[in-house]
Amino acid sequence: MQNLPNIPDSSVAISPQESRYVAIRNVTLVGVISNVILSVVKIIFGWIGQSQALIADGLHSLSDLVSDGVVLVAARFSSQDADAEHPYGHGRFETVATVLVGLILIAVAMGMLWDSTMRVLNPDSLLQPTEITLAIAVVSILLKEALYHYTVYVADRVRSQMLRANAWHHRSDAVSSVVVLIGVAGSMAGAAWLDAAAAMVVAIMIAHIGWSLGGEGLRQLVDTGLARHQVEKIKTLIRHVEGVRTLHALRTRHMGENALVDVHILVNPRISVSEGHHIGDRVRAKLLQQMPEIVDVTVHVDPEDDQHHEASLALPSRHELIGQLQQCWLHIGVAAAIEHISLHYLSGRLNVDIYLPLSVADDLQTVQQLSVAFKLATQQVTEVREVRVFFS
Repeated sequence: MQNLPNIPDSSVAISPQESRYVAIRNVTLVGVISNVILSVVKIIFGWIGQSQALIADGLHSLSDLVSDGVVLVAARFSSQDADAEHPYGHGRFETVATVLVGLILIAVAMGMLWDSTMRVLNPDSLLQPTEITLAIAVVSILLKEALYHYTVYVADRVRSQMLRANAWHHRSDAVSSVVVLIGVAGSMAGAAWLDAAAAMVVAIMIAHIGWSLGGEGLRQLVDTGLARHQVEKIKTLIRHVEGVRTLHALRTRHMGENALVDVHILVNPRISVSEGHHIGDRVRAKLLQQMPEIVDVTVHVDPEDDQHHEASLALPSRHELIGQLQQCWLHIGVAAAIEHISLHYLSGRLNVDIYLPLSVADDLQTVQQLSVAFKLATQQVTEVREVRVFFS
């Protein structure tokens, strides 16, 4: 049997960001089509059926259409990768879009509330709804509630606060249609003012949702931290990483649907730089693995608690200190054989570790004598608290 030639896969791999954008775009386009139909149907039949509440509900659906457009534009920009001008990515476009959706809701609500109030104050301008408006309200309730659940499902899957806000915009339309249904039925039963009153209730509901969405977006724009339960989970995860003694200066903030974390961890001051860095890497990896909403973690490794003051900042640098120490050790013959000097900046003082080859010490007595000699000679440097001599 002849082997068939390998045919290269022509499919193009889609990045997670692009896949996320496609999901948001598709569900939003479904909303656009639904809102176009509902807006036209509600406004036309609200006018034909003499229902101010249904007309107001149609305007609400029209505001949904505007917010869908905002979501589509923001989703396109926010899906772009980080660049030189936006090193943390473009997630804030989603946050700005959430605020805009909230403002659109508030603006629509204010217009509806003003018109309804004027009609209640002027009974001659009240409309008289007919039966057709009831059927349109029922269809709107069913369609918008289905659209809400579909949008929330996608929002949870791609972790999009902006899409979740738009889902609640759909839900507010469904709830407002329920109020319209009650208002129209009451008006047809003889309470002519109830239709306009229902429109006022719808307006207040829309304004409340707009205020909530806009407020949440503004809190993210001013770098409000994550929720308390999320912060506590972060602390617990960090404390359970081996090598972490404690943590402080934990800071969190949102970047669109994602979260960024900065934290200081306290480790054993005597371990190597590479081990401290490894502990920090494991802290970062654990947070990214256990909390999908976190996309970046900056870990500062501390040998001591520096949250109140930096006690060691005034101490001399390595170059300055080594120069002073060499002057103090001139009379010690084996000083020239020192292989390495480790400096430990702790609590405003210095601990010095000296490493000498074992060949410079013939016996234990010589080892002890050299250790004492280095310690006595270093007493001239007031910043040094302790000197330890190691032979290898």
